[in-house]
Amino acid sequence: MRIVIVGAGQAGAALAAKLRAQGHAGEIVMLGDEPAQPYQRPPLSKAYLLGEIGEDRLWLRAPEFWAENRIDLRLGQPVTAIDAAARTVTVAGEALSYDQLALTTGATPRRLPMAIGGGLDGVFTVRTLADVDAMRPEFHAGRKVIIVGGGYIGLEAAAVASKLGLQVTVLEMAPRILQRVAAPETSAHIRALHQSHGVTILESTGLDRLEGTSRVTGARLADGRVLPADFVIVGVGITPNTQLAEAAGLAIENGIATDALGRTSDPAIWAAGDCASFPWGSGRLRLESVGNAIDMAEAVAANMLGANEPYLAKPWFWSDQYDLKLQIAGLNTGYDHIVTRRGEGDAVSFWYYRGATLLAVDAMNDARAYMVGKRLIEAGKSPAPEVITATPDLKALLKG
Repeated sequence: MRIVIVGAGQAGAALAAKLRAQGHAGEIVMLGDEPAQPYQRPPLSKAYLLGEIGEDRLWLRAPEFWAENRIDLRLGQPVTAIDAAARTVTVAGEALSYDQLALTTGATPRRLPMAIGGGLDGVFTVRTLADVDAMRPEFHAGRKVIIVGGGYIGLEAAAVASKLGLQVTVLEMAPRILQRVAAPETSAHIRALHQSHGVTILESTGLDRLEGTSRVTGARLADGRVLPADFVIVGVGITPNTQLAEAAGLAIENGIATDALGRTSDPAIWAAGDCASFPWGSGRLRLESVGNAIDMAEAVAANMLGANEPYLAKPWFWSDQYDLKLQIAGLNTGYDHIVTRRGEGDAVSFWYYRGATLLAVDAMNDARAYMVGKRLIEAGKSPAPEVITATPDLKALLKG
């Protein structure tokens, strides 16, 4: 049986490795559109951009792993079409047949429209190794960078730029940074952190357009102000790569729609990672995280081989900014109040509740709060809010 994997990122690599670990003896072909070895993305906007690690430290596996495990890794070969009826994918002009197909096509960063300067030289996004390699030469002390978008990617880039001595301005159209993903308490904590490092954060601030003829020279704000810039980083979210799936007639709903096993509307085609949505409660969920990419891909690999085990997501995320390590457990959607717990030193955690139910935890420099919160959420346990603040050792909450 030949299994073809389209996408050679975190999910694709995890899926291929799991297929072999689960005993699949047939062919595995993994097709990647980037020329680089499969690599991890989170350090791109952190240690790699800072120059603390080289490209080889990004690799998910040693280069020889793929051949040793008989995984036919084809890099720099984007798939241009899927013929679901014939069970083939078109790559480099070849119709490559499959018995089962896995789509781990990831996502693409949203760009600013060309009409407002999104195509000018000196305007960058942060997603791929090539993206970061292109922008790294811009990072020189004293230069001015404008970051459009106050989400995690933009704020991580802001932290790196600040540490390298640049003058950093973050533009956020919403009333506060991280508004879509975090409570006001988390936003306030991270805002204060950036401001203490000299970063200017402009919230409730719309962008009218980027200025410049061929290369960006600044940003004109909605209120008419013009801010000079040597370069611009755009961090306004990502869009799942569903074009191939859609053209092949697969169901699309907030990404490539899968069932609880990870199977798409075509029984021979599966999907995992940033590109895929799956059943969650009474609706559907698509998670943009390394944890989900790995966990869902491994679940799909097992199900491709007949395990028939529904994927049960256990959401977790993290972000590194300066000396702050933010760890997030659970999903905070629908929360109605926050419990704040102070830890030792600068450690603090924010606990999201809906009524009496614990939904999520944002832990900042507090690994214990994260670990305990994650285990409580996964076990379906919800200590009373006053217990969270009054218990000296959170590990006690895991007993019983």
